[in-house]
Amino acid sequence: MGIANIGIPGLILIVVLALIIFGPKKLPEIGKATGQTLHEFKRSANDLVGDSEEEPVEQPDQANHSGKGSNHDS
Repeated sequence: MGIANIGIPGLILIVVLALIIFGPKKLPEIGKATGQTLHEFKRSANDLVGDSEEEPVEQPDQANHSGKGSNHDS
């Protein structure tokens, strides 16, 4: 059982508990802050993935150029 297997009843319970703890006035502010944080995290993760995908593409090209030069010399 992971956190992804909460289900609808579990989500309803979490929302009700959040309403009781934080109150109806604070809940939208907390939701907005959580959404902004998740958006920033997603953007940073995509930037890191994009950077790591670009690097391996450049390195084999450089290796091929040096390999071609050594093949022509033989």
